[in-house]
Amino acid sequence: MNLHRRHFLILTGIAVAAAALPLETHAAEKLKIGIIGSGNVGSALGGSWLRAGHEVMFSSRNIEHDRSLAAKLGAGAHAGTPQEAAAFGEVLLFAVPYRALPELGKNLANEIKGKLIIDACNPFPSRDGEIADWAREKGAGLASAELLAGAHVVRAFNAVGAARMGAAYKEPGRVGMPIAGDDAEALKVASDLIRDVGFEPVIVGGKEMGQYLMPGTALAGERSADEVRRIAVGLR
Repeated sequence: MNLHRRHFLILTGIAVAAAALPLETHAAEKLKIGIIGSGNVGSALGGSWLRAGHEVMFSSRNIEHDRSLAAKLGAGAHAGTPQEAAAFGEVLLFAVPYRALPELGKNLANEIKGKLIIDACNPFPSRDGEIADWAREKGAGLASAELLAGAHVVRAFNAVGAARMGAAYKEPGRVGMPIAGDDAEALKVASDLIRDVGFEPVIVGGKEMGQYLMPGTALAGERSADEVRRIAVGLR
């Protein structure tokens, strides 16, 4: 995986040192994060990452909304187009309606290549139509990886409310966050960023487990990390 050199450092000396720290001080090295979709989920997570010291660029179809959000959040917050945010971010968060992924995957193909994408998108047939039916049949983790080809996709933040995402830092580690992906380095970087938001990451398996990371499944809702692990074992 060809992530930025600082990601490699996270996996070596920095990761070893950070592992010994209490959860509330265990932070990933500061990164540039591009957010594609600045609705409730994107804005909540972006605000928490800014609080943790990362730099964030918000993007959506409404640049004025993104500029207003960035101005409200202050230092380290930026606004841009989805293409600008995808180029800006060393790590990307996709938090858009699932029906937008095919077009974004094509339009941002150059910008997302080789990068970690945290996929917070869920396929809902009532909202997203046929693409959602296809993704549910295939499995959301495998489907997102196909639609965002060339990136290292990790599914996370799929079945916990946005309000909790913005407040989890107040009780760090209380709620477990199931995540799924196939690349060890991507999972490590995503796990550190998840801890920065205030959740305890739980790797439940590869992309095929992404089908369980969405509302209405056994892993949906707020649970401790131990509970998430126990449920995940029964799903494999």
